[in-house]
Amino acid sequence: MIDEVRVSTATVSAYCTAFLAFMLVFSAASGRAELMLYPTRVVIEGNQRTAQVQLINTGTESRTYRISLVNRRMSDTGEFSDVVEPLAGERFAKDLLRFSPRQVTLVPGEGQTVRIMARKPANLVPGEYRSHLLFSQQPAAETLGRDIETRQHPGKGIGVMITALIGASIPLIVRHGTLEAELELTQLQLQASGEAQFLALSMERSGERSVYGDLAVSFTPRGGAETLVARANGLAVYFPNRVRRARIALEFPQGRPLTEGTLHVRFQEPAEAGGKLLAEAALQVR
Repeated sequence: MIDEVRVSTATVSAYCTAFLAFMLVFSAASGRAELMLYPTRVVIEGNQRTAQVQLINTGTESRTYRISLVNRRMSDTGEFSDVVEPLAGERFAKDLLRFSPRQVTLVPGEGQTVRIMARKPANLVPGEYRSHLLFSQQPAAETLGRDIETRQHPGKGIGVMITALIGASIPLIVRHGTLEAELELTQLQLQASGEAQFLALSMERSGERSVYGDLAVSFTPRGGAETLVARANGLAVYFPNRVRRARIALEFPQGRPLTEGTLHVRFQEPAEAGGKLLAEAALQVR
């Protein structure tokens, strides 16, 4: 699961007129991350001590990425924020992990393997430890070391370019000991906004580790056949969080709103992990 990808660029240009007045013009352009990562989530447990992540430059220009470990916290709505001070119960894997390389430059279409190694001290307390592997795009070499005068726009006077970096991160999880977890789907509620319908629900986790899987919502009209109306893959409730809240848009079967039937919600492990059913719930629709 990729935590986040944020892209933004801005250019600020200053122009000097005949009246010695300056005008600042701001323009913004959005971009996209041209980096593919696989897998998007790493779990090291049992006797396993190593793992690897593949990254590929899918863009049309050479890119340099700096790789680092960061600690992040998930909110009950699934948003991530950087951790400044750990809270009670939080366990991070940063001190348990080593990786290489720490910076790569990739031409278009080129890939690189990042090798990860876990080191568990003898006195490590049983539990789940999580940090995130961050890939930060670095400025192109030709933009470094320039002064303002060398970045002039022809015929437009002095220009200053400010470029925000692209970053993507994936969770690295280290589990130590025999850990169990359970999940319950609660507070199911059908909501409407205009002609659209949504299912709001809470995923309540208990136990010593995270849960991760795919959520599927189906609808069975009275006297009819069951139809899939929503799917959300790669959802996680990370330890130590107890609850994650979600709101999922529903697709109407045959274009008609859901009435007179039953919504079935199932949360199960990804198919590649065995597809085990972890939780299910139902909501009557009238």
